[in-house]
Amino acid sequence: MFDFALPADVSDEDRYRELVNAADALTEGETDAVANMANLASLIWSFVPKLNWAGFYRMVSDELVLGPFVGRPACIRIPLGQGVCGAAAADGETQLVEDVHAFPGHIACDPASRSELVVPVLRYGEVIAVIDLDSPDKARFSQADARGIEALAARIADRI
Repeated sequence: MFDFALPADVSDEDRYRELVNAADALTEGETDAVANMANLASLIWSFVPKLNWAGFYRMVSDELVLGPFVGRPACIRIPLGQGVCGAAAADGETQLVEDVHAFPGHIACDPASRSELVVPVLRYGEVIAVIDLDSPDKARFSQADARGIEALAARIADRI
Protein backbone atom coordinates (compact mmCIF):
# COMPACT_ATOMS: atom_id res chain seq x y z
CA MET A 1 0.00 0.00 0.00
CA PHE A 2 1.15 3.51 -0.78
CA ASP A 3 0.20 6.40 1.47
CA PHE A 4 1.50 9.77 0.38
CA ALA A 5 0.27 12.66 2.51
CA LEU A 6 1.19 16.32 2.61
CA PRO A 7 0.52 18.94 5.26
CA ALA A 8 -2.17 21.45 4.30
CA ASP A 9 0.26 24.38 4.39
CA VAL A 10 2.94 22.85 2.16
CA SER A 11 4.67 25.21 -0.28
CA ASP A 12 4.42 24.58 -4.02
CA GLU A 13 8.14 23.78 -4.19
CA ASP A 14 7.84 21.20 -1.39
CA ARG A 15 4.62 19.78 -2.89
CA TYR A 16 6.33 19.08 -6.19
CA ARG A 17 9.53 17.82 -4.60
CA GLU A 18 7.43 15.30 -2.67
CA LEU A 19 5.42 14.44 -5.80
CA VAL A 20 8.59 13.68 -7.78
CA ASN A 21 10.01 11.61 -4.92
CA ALA A 22 6.74 9.67 -4.56
CA ALA A 23 6.59 9.10 -8.33
CA ASP A 24 10.14 7.81 -8.28
CA ALA A 25 9.37 5.38 -5.44
CA LEU A 26 6.07 4.27 -7.00
CA THR A 27 7.48 3.51 -10.46
CA GLU A 28 10.92 2.21 -9.48
CA GLY A 29 11.50 -1.22 -10.99
CA GLU A 30 8.19 -1.31 -12.89
CA THR A 31 8.65 -1.62 -16.64
CA ASP A 32 5.01 -1.49 -17.76
CA ALA A 33 4.34 1.99 -19.12
CA VAL A 34 0.55 1.78 -18.77
CA ALA A 35 0.76 0.69 -15.13
CA ASN A 36 3.17 3.52 -14.39
CA MET A 37 1.06 6.15 -16.17
CA ALA A 38 -2.06 4.95 -14.33
CA ASN A 39 -0.38 5.24 -10.95
CA LEU A 40 1.21 8.57 -11.87
CA ALA A 41 -2.13 10.07 -12.93
CA SER A 42 -3.60 9.04 -9.59
CA LEU A 43 -0.57 10.39 -7.74
CA ILE A 44 -0.83 13.77 -9.50
CA TRP A 45 -4.55 13.87 -8.66
CA SER A 46 -3.69 13.24 -4.99
CA PHE A 47 -0.91 15.82 -4.77
CA VAL A 48 -2.18 18.72 -6.89
CA PRO A 49 -5.31 20.50 -5.62
CA LYS A 50 -8.16 21.99 -7.64
CA LEU A 51 -8.00 19.64 -10.63
CA ASN A 52 -10.87 18.18 -12.62
CA TRP A 53 -8.63 16.09 -14.92
CA ALA A 54 -5.10 14.72 -14.71
CA GLY A 55 -3.53 12.28 -17.09
CA PHE A 56 -1.47 11.40 -20.10
CA TYR A 57 -1.73 11.55 -23.85
CA ARG A 58 0.78 9.29 -25.61
CA MET A 59 2.47 10.15 -28.90
CA VAL A 60 1.45 7.52 -31.46
CA SER A 61 2.69 8.21 -35.00
CA ASP A 62 1.59 11.78 -35.75
CA GLU A 63 -1.10 12.24 -33.10
CA LEU A 64 -1.72 12.10 -29.37
CA VAL A 65 -3.74 9.15 -28.09
CA LEU A 66 -5.45 9.12 -24.70
CA GLY A 67 -3.54 7.33 -21.97
CA PRO A 68 -4.32 6.67 -18.30
CA PHE A 69 -6.07 9.52 -16.50
CA VAL A 70 -8.28 10.55 -13.58
CA GLY A 71 -11.40 12.59 -14.35
CA ARG A 72 -14.30 12.65 -16.77
CA PRO A 73 -14.09 10.79 -20.10
CA ALA A 74 -11.81 12.62 -22.51
CA CYS A 75 -11.09 13.13 -26.18
CA ILE A 76 -9.38 9.99 -27.49
CA ARG A 77 -7.21 11.41 -30.29
CA ILE A 78 -5.69 14.87 -30.67
CA PRO A 79 -3.83 15.89 -33.85
CA LEU A 80 -0.44 17.54 -33.41
CA GLY A 81 -0.74 21.30 -33.23
CA GLN A 82 -4.42 21.27 -32.24
CA GLY A 83 -5.60 22.36 -28.82
CA VAL A 84 -3.36 22.88 -25.81
CA CYS A 85 -2.09 19.28 -25.77
CA GLY A 86 -1.41 19.26 -29.50
CA ALA A 87 0.49 22.56 -29.23
CA ALA A 88 2.70 21.21 -26.42
CA ALA A 89 3.42 18.04 -28.36
CA ALA A 90 4.13 19.86 -31.62
CA ASP A 91 6.69 22.29 -30.22
CA GLY A 92 7.93 20.31 -27.21
CA GLU A 93 7.20 23.26 -24.92
CA THR A 94 5.09 23.53 -21.77
CA GLN A 95 1.73 25.23 -22.29
CA LEU A 96 0.32 27.13 -19.28
CA VAL A 97 -3.10 28.49 -20.21
CA GLU A 98 -4.92 30.74 -17.74
CA ASP A 99 -8.20 30.73 -19.69
CA VAL A 100 -8.74 27.84 -22.09
CA HIS A 101 -11.71 29.62 -23.69
CA ALA A 102 -9.29 32.29 -24.94
CA PHE A 103 -6.82 29.72 -26.36
CA PRO A 104 -7.08 29.56 -30.18
CA GLY A 105 -8.29 26.11 -31.22
CA HIS A 106 -8.92 24.87 -27.68
CA ILE A 107 -10.49 21.40 -27.68
CA ALA A 108 -13.19 21.31 -24.99
CA CYS A 109 -13.31 17.74 -23.72
CA ASP A 110 -14.85 18.93 -20.42
CA PRO A 111 -16.71 22.25 -20.56
CA ALA A 112 -16.04 22.73 -16.82
CA SER A 113 -12.31 23.18 -17.47
CA ARG A 114 -11.16 26.81 -17.29
CA SER A 115 -7.35 26.53 -17.14
CA GLU A 116 -4.84 23.96 -18.32
CA LEU A 117 -1.21 22.99 -17.89
CA VAL A 118 0.35 20.63 -20.44
CA VAL A 119 3.94 19.44 -20.11
CA PRO A 120 5.66 17.34 -22.78
CA VAL A 121 7.52 14.23 -21.69
CA LEU A 122 10.76 14.00 -23.68
CA ARG A 123 12.95 10.97 -24.21
CA TYR A 124 16.17 11.55 -26.17
CA GLY A 125 14.79 14.92 -27.26
CA GLU A 126 11.58 13.45 -28.72
CA VAL A 127 8.08 13.98 -27.32
CA ILE A 128 6.75 10.59 -26.19
CA ALA A 129 3.74 11.86 -24.23
CA VAL A 130 2.24 14.88 -22.54
CA ILE A 131 1.04 15.30 -18.97
CA ASP A 132 -2.25 17.20 -19.05
CA LEU A 133 -3.77 18.92 -16.01
CA ASP A 134 -7.12 20.72 -16.17
CA SER A 135 -8.80 22.85 -13.52
CA PRO A 136 -12.28 24.33 -13.20
CA ASP A 137 -10.59 27.48 -11.81
CA LYS A 138 -9.43 30.21 -14.17
CA ALA A 139 -5.68 30.95 -13.82
CA ARG A 140 -5.25 27.94 -11.49
CA PHE A 141 -1.70 27.10 -12.60
CA SER A 142 1.48 29.04 -11.84
CA GLN A 143 5.07 28.89 -13.01
CA ALA A 144 5.78 26.86 -9.84
CA ASP A 145 3.23 24.28 -11.04
CA ALA A 146 4.85 24.23 -14.48
CA ARG A 147 8.34 23.74 -13.01
CA GLY A 148 7.06 20.99 -10.72
CA ILE A 149 5.35 19.02 -13.48
CA GLU A 150 8.37 19.55 -15.75
CA ALA A 151 10.55 17.99 -13.01
CA LEU A 152 8.11 15.08 -12.81
CA ALA A 153 8.16 14.62 -16.60
CA ALA A 154 11.96 14.52 -16.61
CA ARG A 155 12.03 11.96 -13.78
CA ILE A 156 9.52 9.55 -15.34
CA ALA A 157 10.48 9.82 -19.03
CA ASP A 158 12.28 6.47 -19.02
CA ARG A 159 9.44 4.74 -17.14
CA ILE A 160 6.50 5.38 -19.45
